[in-house]
Parts: sequence; structure tokens; C-alpha cells
Amino acid sequence: MVPKAVVATLFSAGLAAGTLACAGGGAGDSRGDIVLKKEHETIAAVVPQNATFDSLLRSQKLDEATTQAVVTTLKSAFNPRSLRADQPYWLIKTLDGAFREFRYEIDPTRFLRVSRGADAAAPYEVTVIEYPREVEVVAASAEISREHTSLSAALDAEGENIQLALLLSEVFGGIIDFNSDLQRGDRFDVLFERVLRDGEFAGYGNLSAALLHHGGKTFTAIRAKGPDGKFAWYDETGRSTKRQFLASPLKFNPRVTSGFSLNRKHPIYGFSRAHLGVDYAAQYGSAVLAVSDGTVLSADWAGDGGNQVRLRHAGGYETYYLHLSRFAAGIKPGTAVSQGEVIGYVGATGAATGPHLDYRIRRNGAFVNPTVERQRMPPGEPIPPSLIDAFTRDRDRVLADLNQRLLANQSRAGQH
Repeated sequence: MVPKAVVATLFSAGLAAGTLACAGGGAGDSRGDIVLKKEHETIAAVVPQNATFDSLLRSQKLDEATTQAVVTTLKSAFNPRSLRADQPYWLIKTLDGAFREFRYEIDPTRFLRVSRGADAAAPYEVTVIEYPREVEVVAASAEISREHTSLSAALDAEGENIQLALLLSEVFGGIIDFNSDLQRGDRFDVLFERVLRDGEFAGYGNLSAALLHHGGKTFTAIRAKGPDGKFAWYDETGRSTKRQFLASPLKFNPRVTSGFSLNRKHPIYGFSRAHLGVDYAAQYGSAVLAVSDGTVLSADWAGDGGNQVRLRHAGGYETYYLHLSRFAAGIKPGTAVSQGEVIGYVGATGAATGPHLDYRIRRNGAFVNPTVERQRMPPGEPIPPSLIDAFTRDRDRVLADLNQRLLANQSRAGQH
């Protein structure tokens, strides 16, 4: 759907022209309508799969010099690797094909604009603009059940969507594996911002607090500023919930189909041999994430492993991601990647009976069980003593707010 705010801006010149034309001629006016000459062409489309900004602009017949200048300019405000398929974009050109303006919707709250500048020394200008919006603070609770076996399904039953589930997976991704650890009766409570645009849901803002009730334990996550001044997630004692490794390189996909083993019967070859990783059944094309900050050692064909990405991490660790359908844009040897960054997509290349991800960890030269190794990793760094009092006050405030809103939700539900 084309955002209303962008439509209003892009076509304001046309609306003004229509108003002038009507004013120039009415009933009984022998002069008739005034037809104003069209001055530009607006192309509205969505980003195709595997596109880059360069390929996007070239596909709309911009010349090479202009394309390079626009891409270079937008890099100062936006990471080109963050371009996402199926997002809307708009290109405005003069009738003779010259570039005037390019817009790309980053998310439901912001869009990127590159336009012609007024100064010859800076022929292009780039800005990131926020849509007019309203933000409301709300709370929700979602429980894993027989009917709703995943977090996304449980939240959908509460009127929320998968984007909130993905945000929660980032909060608790170092604590549980959302693909295999969730159990019936587990519950998530979350305090968050819901963003509205023109009175309609447009996305989610910041999460303030979240609780995970899992396996008889409650895990608390509070969004707070750390010693570096940046927001991060901390437990109720002020210790960071971030671990060196994510619990899983996938977000919301099915079960583990094969675990770490030194003697497993191979499903294709029929004889027993070591399986030095964990197999996740997953839908073809599902995004595969780097489990930790690191550097790409290789992104290439690996025989039976098919398309494989190998990363190097701190502490003598390496991780392997096998049978990929393809690599993410920009993933090549020497590239630095961040925890949670997409590095490839699930496939069935190499010796594979169907789409799945074979994920492996090697520590100091030897392969180790990914499930056991994650459990051994130490908890994150704590809030320093100088900031703990402020953290405690914020913690108590947001948890009280969460509790009050959940009680209000229950009261309203009981009245219907």
C-alpha cells in the first residue's frame, strides 16, 4: 500500500494544478478548462528480491553517473545493505528522464529521500524523514498452548502481529532457542509502543519491559541505558541479557531434526558418521543470522555442505552455516558482521534431503555441541554501581506499569 503521507507529498503539485484548472473555467465560462503541462513522471514500485540500490535505479533507466552519485549520497544516511525486498519506493524524473527525487520507505515510521540540491558543489541531498504518527503505550500477554504453539501464533490471537514476536526474539534470543525450547504453558508479558499513522496501525516502537515465564522460571528484561549511554536489555539485577552467542541462528522456524552426534546414520549415504552440528528444519528461503559479532572467513561451495558461510568470532570460536540456498548481499571473506545480521538463506544445497540449516560451532579447532556450548557461556556485563540506583528506579516503574496495564486488560476482557 502506498503510504498516504508520501502520496500527498509526491502528488501535491498535481492537485494544485487541478485546482487552478477548475478555477479557470466554470459553468458558462467560454474559456473552458486550463490544461497545465505535466512537468515530471512519478514511478511507484516495490523493491524486488535480491535488488541493490544500484540495480534498482538502473532498472528505471537512470544513467550510470547519476546512479552512482545517488547511491554514494544515500550512504551517508542509510546502510545500503539494509535495503529490503517488498518495501515501496518512488522515483521522480523529468519528462526527458533526468533525476529529480528518490524515496524509499525504510519502515512504517520513516522514509529515505534523495533529491537534487540547489548548490552545484553538493548536487544531491539526502534526509531520513519520519512520517507524522501517534504513539501509544500498551501491554500484552501471550501464552504458548495446544492451539498456539509458537510465539507469533500466540500474539496473533491477542491481536498483535509477527513483528512484535520478532522484537521479543531479539530480547530473549540469548536465553532460549525459540525453535526448540518453548513449551506449552510458557507465557510472555510485554510493555511496548504501538505506532499509528492516520489512525491505523503502522508498526511497533520501543519495548520497555518484557517477562518470559518458562520452565517454572521467570526471566525479566528491562530496556535501559548502559555505561556507554546506549540502550540495551538487562535482567532484574541489572545484568545484560545479551550473550556472546544467540541461542539459534533462526528466528521462528520448526524443530531441531538432528542433534550433535559422533555416530549418526547419514540419511543419504546410509552409513554412520559424525554429525558435528545441529540440523534445523526450516522453510526454504528463511533468513539465517550470525549468532555473534564476527568476520566472514568464507562464503563458498563446501561439497556435501553445499553453500556454506563460515564466521570467526572472539574467544577462539568459529561458526558454520551449511546447505544455504544463497548468501546475503555483501557476505564475502573479510566482511564484518554483527550479531543477528542476515548472512544467508535456508536451502537444500549439497547432500541434503530437503531444506534445512546445519549449524556448527568450532572452538579452538574442535567442533563442539552447539546446545551445550551456549549453556556454558557466561552472562552479560552488569550495570555499573554508579548507575544501579537509576536502573532500579526505572525497573520498578516499568514493571509496575506493565502489571497495571495487564490487570486493566484482564478487567476489560471480563466485561465482554
